[in-house]
Amino acid sequence: MASNGRKKPALPRLRIIPLGGVGEIGKNMTVFEYGDDIVVVDVGSMFPGEEMPGVDLVIPDTTYLQKNASRIRAYLITHGHEDHIGGTPYIVKQYPAPVYGTRLTLALIEHKFKEHKINDIQLNVIKPGDRIHVGNSFDVEFIKVGHSIAGAVAMAITTPVGTVVHTGDFKVDFTPIDEQVIDLGRFAQLGKEGVIALLADSTNVERPGYTMSERHVGETFMNLFDKAEGRIIVAMFSSNVHRVQQVVDAAVRYNRKVCLIGRSMINVSKVAMQLGELRIPEGRLLTPDEIDRYDDNEIVVMTTGSQGESMSGLSRMALGEHAKLEIKASDMVIISATPIPGNEKSVSRVINLLMKTGANVIYESLAEVHVSGHACREELKLIHTLTKPKYFIPVHGEARHLHHHARLAKSLGMSDECVHIPDQGEIIEISKNKMSVAGTVPNGIVLVDGLGVGDVGTVVLRDRMHLSQDGLLIAVICIDKKSGMVVSGPDIVSRGLVYVRESDDLAEGARIAARNALSNFGRINPGDWNQVKNAVRDSVQRFVYGHIKRSPMVLPIIMEVDH
Repeated sequence: MASNGRKKPALPRLRIIPLGGVGEIGKNMTVFEYGDDIVVVDVGSMFPGEEMPGVDLVIPDTTYLQKNASRIRAYLITHGHEDHIGGTPYIVKQYPAPVYGTRLTLALIEHKFKEHKINDIQLNVIKPGDRIHVGNSFDVEFIKVGHSIAGAVAMAITTPVGTVVHTGDFKVDFTPIDEQVIDLGRFAQLGKEGVIALLADSTNVERPGYTMSERHVGETFMNLFDKAEGRIIVAMFSSNVHRVQQVVDAAVRYNRKVCLIGRSMINVSKVAMQLGELRIPEGRLLTPDEIDRYDDNEIVVMTTGSQGESMSGLSRMALGEHAKLEIKASDMVIISATPIPGNEKSVSRVINLLMKTGANVIYESLAEVHVSGHACREELKLIHTLTKPKYFIPVHGEARHLHHHARLAKSLGMSDECVHIPDQGEIIEISKNKMSVAGTVPNGIVLVDGLGVGDVGTVVLRDRMHLSQDGLLIAVICIDKKSGMVVSGPDIVSRGLVYVRESDDLAEGARIAARNALSNFGRINPGDWNQVKNAVRDSVQRFVYGHIKRSPMVLPIIMEVDH
């Protein structure tokens, strides 16, 4: 049959692009794109690693959103943990669009916006069961799930290609603190209607069985509070409002007052109390200044620092540097969290410091003071079985978690071609009959340091690491402004290397090395400064390494003077 020369119209395709949260724990962010419409699920952040000295926060690289900002129709937020909302004041500010989330989630985002003086973003409160239409391509339904914070939801995102279920972070808890049980019935109904793709939380895929109910932690608190004779100090994530409520309930039962320490603990609890998600009876809440007015057996302190963060409340207490509270041997310290991968050393360090004070330190391996907010293997199997997806994409986990989750899906009968382990920045295209990879978009990390977003790059980090490991040596050279000749110096100043006195062999040797480099130049004109600095730097570095086998950063400084 002869061709009429017309091309077949392209099959409609949904694009799914993970910009964070795959191959890592944190900075969760996924782009869904169809036609001219883009919706973004979660805008998270993550803790900086040890190789990022001085960095406050890490957020996803959003170069792709920058290029497509006019097509962003909405930000859809699954829940209020930092790894899902921490990037909102930086990213949503750059590429504004309406934000949708439950009441507590949006209250926490709104608090961030106020801190950053952002007041022109539309915030839309939704409830589980609500449905919204976004752009021309997306219908979104919000589904109640259990997690370690109130207001967590999964999403059913319906497109012309089919319905995608994104679980967000979840667990199956039949006895949740807020008594709002995961809506398994709706997941089953979606499975009957047809789910083209499932994106599911992979964090706990390595753990067999089921995740314990949050109520187990409450029972443990009651038992520990019953035995405690002195003050009780509980470190936890401030966003785990259900856990905070259980500590409050135990404090009330054992007639103790409650004190909140740590900026995020105070801020999140204040927001949760305003919304009615956290209930602290009148007269029970103390300020840090009021602690000393009561006996030790009347006090419960809730603080940040369960991850060993250096500036957190618990770390400063452990070091004896907290302005309001010092750990005593009679204290019971409960660390109600498990270390996020990468934070194990920091948490261990804090536990050891607390132990040295003589305090009774309780942590996860000693008692059930923490349960995860993420589904274990049997719960994941349940969601897979109920939704019966055509395609599966594991998300929210390191590489090993994603691979294990892919194997789990295949063990339930999915074929290899229907399961895809995503890489960050990958463009995953889904049509009604095919899932494929159509290239990548720019991806990676952006570092937040103080008010600077993205201005700390590889070179700056390398310099910081160099300074932290080898120190700094400064060579100050003064030259006559008119003649261009050296009139004083080089003077040698050291920081973080060794203590250098003027008479030291190291200082004198570095001075001679700098002079030798300068002797190769006569008159030094401003145009020669870079060449002179490089010569001085190389000469001094060779001498220092030969003298003490160290390689500090050498910083030559040339100053012009009227002589």
